[in-house]
Amino acid sequence: MEDNNKVTPKRGFPGQKASVQATLRWQGREGGAMAFPEPKPRGPELPQKRLKTLDCGQRAVRAVRFNVDGNYCLTCGSDKTLKLWSPLRGTLLRTYSGHGYEVLDAAGSFDNSSLCSGGGDKAVVLWDVASGQVVRKFRGHAGKVNTVQFNEEATVILSGSIDSTIRCWDCRSRRPEPIQKLDEAKDGISSVKVSDHEVLAGSVDGRVRRYDLRMGHLFSDYVGSPITCTCFSRDGQCTLVSSLDSTLRLLDKDTGELLGEYMGHKNQEYKLDCCLSERDTHVVSCSEDGKVFFWDLVEGALALALPVGPGVVQSLAYHPTEPCLLTAMGGSIQCWREETYKAEDGTG
Repeated sequence: MEDNNKVTPKRGFPGQKASVQATLRWQGREGGAMAFPEPKPRGPELPQKRLKTLDCGQRAVRAVRFNVDGNYCLTCGSDKTLKLWSPLRGTLLRTYSGHGYEVLDAAGSFDNSSLCSGGGDKAVVLWDVASGQVVRKFRGHAGKVNTVQFNEEATVILSGSIDSTIRCWDCRSRRPEPIQKLDEAKDGISSVKVSDHEVLAGSVDGRVRRYDLRMGHLFSDYVGSPITCTCFSRDGQCTLVSSLDSTLRLLDKDTGELLGEYMGHKNQEYKLDCCLSERDTHVVSCSEDGKVFFWDLVEGALALALPVGPGVVQSLAYHPTEPCLLTAMGGSIQCWREETYKAEDGTG
């Protein structure tokens, strides 16, 4: 066991591993020697043009999630339903009913054939996308399920609960109990993310824990404030952590070193989402003041405060490869693209 308790602030340029390629890219120096300096490449465009607002008809939307390729999205409703949408078209494709209480999180499998969801009924549900039917319902958590994820092969569902445990459920087995239980957290699990061999978990106890499944190691970093969301950077070298002190922190995944802090948004009461943009250039967060905040990852400066509406921006999802953002507020979701975006039908 290793415990990286000490988070040491580092001023100026964030850590070498995370930033060298980014610096070269921004300065136009990637590649071989040049006789003349290249023009500085255009910075990435941020999604700030609202394309659509969809009334989801689910009372409050608790979470919005893209599928693996970004063509579809899921919305989790306080009316106990899960809905599948084509967000750019604004089309509802299917409604999934089977939870006994509000749905709090959902995820799609790598091949788009299955969904998993968790909610206030303490259940984890495996769904067949095409038929809309419940394949399995896993019970065992002692409290509401805040977060669910598939592993890469979609053979295991990982669920994090207010009961302070992460449970791993075998999608192919009929056995009712989990194949593994991770119970190191001292308070509720708010966020779980999965890579090919790692599980990243954030807890209300103020710690972000990374389980290396290949090596059998647990790494723990103390943030201090209750954690609301965690995620890996897309290059897999950093972790982003948001907490109830209205601060996001970028940590070196291997050492726990604090590479950057991002402030200006409001997050003091609610479990809100954060993420990195599709090219790891910006840190993105929901806020309780009705905006989505974008910070330059390297500089730490606020790049955009995007007004969404008068309430809390409860959830967000960033497209895996394009500057496309989904936000959830109240009973609706909003779809955002970059200013230069033109829709295929010419209405963009």
